[in-house]
Amino acid sequence: MAKITYIEFNGTPHELEVAEGLSVMEGAVKNAVPGIDADCGGACACSTCHVYVDPSWGEKVGKPSEMEEDMLDFAFDVRENSRLSCQIRVTRELDGLIVRLPEKQF
Repeated sequence: MAKITYIEFNGTPHELEVAEGLSVMEGAVKNAVPGIDADCGGACACSTCHVYVDPSWGEKVGKPSEMEEDMLDFAFDVRENSRLSCQIRVTRELDGLIVRLPEKQF
């Protein structure tokens, strides 16, 4: 298990224990974190699980794959620390990870 903190755009935090092997997106969906829709179910085929990885965690989380970078092109307000949460696997090394959710665009 790893503690992941999801921070909504409005600042509301959600501190969750997420099982190793799940994705950061799956942890959010299983716990009904608002702002992570995961329309494609984690297949890296949409950008509805877009998050900003806290800069202090960037190195541990790693860089997005080429496929993920292509999908991020469809996300709103992409930044240097943008990731698709479906592509981040939870490990013990990510215990304490902080991700922020972007403002929802309708």
